[in-house]
Amino acid sequence: MKIEIKDLHHTYSAGVKALDGISLVIETGEQVAIVGQNGAGKTTLVKHLNGLLQPSSGSVTIGEWDTREHQVAKLAARVGYVFQNPDEQLFTKNVAQEVAFGPRNLGYPVEKVAALVADALTLTELNDQTETNPYDLSPSWRKMVALASIIAMDTPIIIFDEPTTGQDAVNITRIAHVIAALRERGKTVLTITHDIDFCAENFDRVIALLQGQVLLDGPAAEVLGQQEILARTYVDPPQLVRLGLKLGYQSVTRTQTEFLKVYRNQFSA
Repeated sequence: MKIEIKDLHHTYSAGVKALDGISLVIETGEQVAIVGQNGAGKTTLVKHLNGLLQPSSGSVTIGEWDTREHQVAKLAARVGYVFQNPDEQLFTKNVAQEVAFGPRNLGYPVEKVAALVADALTLTELNDQTETNPYDLSPSWRKMVALASIIAMDTPIIIFDEPTTGQDAVNITRIAHVIAALRERGKTVLTITHDIDFCAENFDRVIALLQGQVLLDGPAAEVLGQQEILARTYVDPPQLVRLGLKLGYQSVTRTQTEFLKVYRNQFSA
C-alpha cells in the first residue's frame, strides 16, 4: 500500500514548526528507517500516517485514502503503530487478550482473529505466556507483547517507534527477526531509530531529517556513507561504515558479511 506525502507542514498549537515542506513516496513493501536528532520531526512525521496528527498544510495519502478524510480508528486497519514505550500501549489482564484486542476491534471474524493471534504469538515467541499479565513480564518481553498486538492486526503498514531502546542484545535479535518476517510477507515497515547499527543491518532505505525537512533520502548504503552531511543532524554512520572508510574501502559496508567480503577482496592479495 503506497504512502504519498506532499508538501507536508505541521505547526503545533504552541507555534513550534515541526515539519516544513516534506514530500515523500514510500512504495508497498519498502523497509524504511527515519533518523535524525531529537526534534528533527521524526515522530511528528509518522503520526501523520495514522491520523494521530493532521497536516497544517499539505497532504498524506495511504493507498487512496487522504488521512484528513478518515478517522484514526479507520486508519488503524491500514497503519499499525508500535509505541516506543510498551507501557503506553498495554492494558488488558493477559497476553492473549492483549494480542487479540486489535483484530477484534477491526471486526475480523472469530476464526481469523484466532489465526492472527496464533501467528503473532509464534512470531514473537510468546506462545508460553498467553495467560501472563503483561506487567508481570520484563520490559523486553512487554516490548514483544506490544509488537504482537500490532502484528495481529495484519495491517499492510507497520511503524516501529525506537524499537531497540532499552532492549538487550537477545531481544534486539528477536525484533530483527520479526522485521525480516514482515519483509517476507510484503509489509511496509517504517522505523524511527537512533540505533544506527540496527538501522544499517535491517533497513534498505534511510531518510534523515533535519529541522522538519528531508536532509537525505536514498538506499541505506548511499545515505549512511555520507558522514559529513549526516553530522549536521548529529547522526554518526554505523561502526562498520566508519571502519571501512578508515581502511579505504571503495564501497560502504553495512553488515559483517559485506565488510568481510570487501576486506578479503581488497586485502587478500
